[in-house]
Amino acid sequence: MTTAPTPAAASPLGTTLVVGATGTTGSRTVAGLAAAGHRVRAAGRRATPVPGAEPVRFDWYEPATHAAALGGADRVYLVPPLGDPDPAAVMLPFLRRARAAGVRRAVLLSASAVPEGGPAVGKVHQALPGLFDEWAVLRPSWFMQNVTGPHLHAASIRDEGVIRTAAGSGRVGFVDAEDIAAVAVRALTDERAPGTDLVLTGPEALGYDDIAAAVTEVTGRPVTHHRLTYEEMRGRLVAAGTPPEFAALLAGMDRAVAEGAEDRVTDTVQRVTGRPPGSFRALLARERPGGR
Repeated sequence: MTTAPTPAAASPLGTTLVVGATGTTGSRTVAGLAAAGHRVRAAGRRATPVPGAEPVRFDWYEPATHAAALGGADRVYLVPPLGDPDPAAVMLPFLRRARAAGVRRAVLLSASAVPEGGPAVGKVHQALPGLFDEWAVLRPSWFMQNVTGPHLHAASIRDEGVIRTAAGSGRVGFVDAEDIAAVAVRALTDERAPGTDLVLTGPEALGYDDIAAAVTEVTGRPVTHHRLTYEEMRGRLVAAGTPPEFAALLAGMDRAVAEGAEDRVTDTVQRVTGRPPGSFRALLARERPGGR
């Protein structure tokens, strides 16, 4: 039986800057930090008020917003800019500035499909240990919230009763964003930073046919999985407004799923948080599929 971890007491914190504080994992990380009594600065392009946090305007592409966001922060949670195929170009200058400003711990959100030194945020992952003595990279599998939040899959479920992928019969260890945030809070606040990358999954690997069947059962509305080719998926993403290079990356991830690249589960959530990861059916019971 796996028991709850018993780390040393969290070290005294100054302020934790959460970049992407209104997003899927950022908002939950802010909530977790605030609930534990930590000071939080919630950074976003509109400085949206977030309960328990100090809102601050932040834009990756506007360096003039960076100093105010960093002021007094000693830890930072990093959500890369959405849709940028080369986020290192804006993230690495910011991270060097953060280190100079006194930030000593950085926790980066990457993805299970992106290895250290790989494409997109993989380059930031590779650079992080050289910039900070205290660090961690979270590499979650596909979010369960992709079928309940503001995602292309959620929209197609809501509007058409369809999930379209190029993943074929491949399986994925879908993970609840609540569990990602719980790991992020521990990585940010435990006395010892993980100093490694953490691959995060849910308790089971599911195919999109399984996902469609579960949503059908929960909602009572038929949902089917339509299997696309890589080219069809890439074109669908571009038509939805995704930059072509990033669309190719995402469609390529689906193709990798079809080839078995994500058919795995890990015990990382249990080891880090002391509780098992949430299941997909538990997520469906909590959040309405295809909604917002």
